[in-house]
Parts: sequence; structure tokens; C-alpha cells
Amino acid sequence: MLARVGPVKLRLQVMSAETGAMGPGKAAVLEAIRTHGSITGAGRALRISYKRCWALVDEMNRCWRTPLVTAVRGGPTQGALLTEEGARILEAFRALEQRLTAATRDDPAYATLVDHLRDTPLPPAGS
Repeated sequence: MLARVGPVKLRLQVMSAETGAMGPGKAAVLEAIRTHGSITGAGRALRISYKRCWALVDEMNRCWRTPLVTAVRGGPTQGALLTEEGARILEAFRALEQRLTAATRDDPAYATLVDHLRDTPLPPAGS
């Protein structure tokens, strides 16, 4: 989720070295896994391929000290689940997004940006 405060979009990203450990897209993947119980179902819900969804899960699991998602392959118990740590990280990420959005509304820098922003951009030069 990109938080939008008026014309300003906030995009929180948590980094592990140069790798995105958590951001709006990865948080959406975790939410979809929690809802659908599988990486396949999460990918379908988000309209991304299974391969892409799995790559995002793998990247998250490699960035955090404890895996955020566990997956069981094959059989009647196949699927994916958020770990306790995964649920905790997701909750903390969404809470921080909300706090940043709320804090931005009252920040003088936000007012400066909005006051100087055009309602619509000028056409490209030469058009």
C-alpha cells in the first residue's frame, strides 16, 4: 500500500543492506498469503505469477533473522503460512506506515510541498 496524503505518496521500505526486506508490495504478499493460505493463491489475488510471488517470499525470508513465511509442499497440508514473526513484522510495518502518514499531514515541509505543487503538470516542451 502506498500511503497517499493529498498529492504526496509515501512509500516506506525496510532495507537489509541493499535488499528490500519489506515494502508495500511485500506486505501485500504477506497479507494475501494470510488470506489465501498459499503462495499460488496469493499470486492469483495480487495478479502476479507464482514465480514472482515465491521470489518475494524467498527474499523476505532471507532478509529477516526468522523466516516470515513457511511453506509445505505437496500432500493434503500443502500451502503457506505466516510465521509468528511474519505476522509481527507485517503488523509493525503497517503501523509505521499509518504513523508516517499521520505525521506527514502536520509537518510544515508537507505544507511547503503542497503549496508549491501545480494542480496539473505543464505539457512537455515543444508540444
